[in-house]
Amino acid sequence: MQSAGFLATSLAAQSQPAARPATGIKTTLMLEMLKGSIDEEFELAAKAGFQSVESLTQYAAWSDADIERVRSLCRAHGMTVDTVLAQQDWKKRPVSIVDPAHRETFLEDVRKAIVYARKLEIAHISVTSGLAAAGKTVEQQYASLTEGIKRAADLVAEAKLTLLVEALNSLVDHPGCFLTSNVDSLKLVKELNLPHVRLLFDIYHEQISRGNIIRTLTEAAPYVKVFHVADNPGRNDPGTGEIDYPKVYQAIRKTGYAGYIGMEYHPLADPLASFTKAVRGVQEVWSSGAPV
Repeated sequence: MQSAGFLATSLAAQSQPAARPATGIKTTLMLEMLKGSIDEEFELAAKAGFQSVESLTQYAAWSDADIERVRSLCRAHGMTVDTVLAQQDWKKRPVSIVDPAHRETFLEDVRKAIVYARKLEIAHISVTSGLAAAGKTVEQQYASLTEGIKRAADLVAEAKLTLLVEALNSLVDHPGCFLTSNVDSLKLVKELNLPHVRLLFDIYHEQISRGNIIRTLTEAAPYVKVFHVADNPGRNDPGTGEIDYPKVYQAIRKTGYAGYIGMEYHPLADPLASFTKAVRGVQEVWSSGAPV
């Protein structure tokens, strides 16, 4: 997170937004990677060249006036809000999908997210499995996960939205999380075979959980609506760690993917310069014209 003052200084350093060439994919920025006013966050995202933004928790605190402000900012900058996470404070509240006792609380979170999604024309609602349930077998938890996703899918389908299942690593960031790899998320989505249930594939989490990113994302790509980007270790700028993002992007492009690529990392230096570089890194691969 950066201070509001640092964000304002970063914005002042660049007055013109980065170009947004048509590349066949859309870039999006997680708002929680910034800290500032709504106006400052949207201004930075637009100047960096993003076409959309996402939110984990911030959106749930938006008042009706804030929502109207977000709608106005989206129109002014030619942007959208593409995804919000349903389960607020999921480590502290009983909203684990793998525990049947949490089912109704989880579904109530999905209903609340749908309200915001309708107001802001958001296409996707993401969910995590939540923490593993003590005293239950893996099979029992997977059965509960399956049933919970089915129930949530009914809600989002009625609202004409898409539910995105995201796996999170349990080795570094989310100890105790049940669903930790897109290998298992893909298995779940294929078994459910529901048109309103797809994947949010976080490359950083997958690298920590299992590695083998390119093979896994190549198989998963037809079911992915959003990819998330951060390098490992540190969850910082792409290119600062062990993940070869140019090769990863080439692999994604080769699948014909046409969804969102989202930046969900903590910039090591100036946020505007960092995110502008990250957007250009994506654009260069899709604009290169090189054969795939």
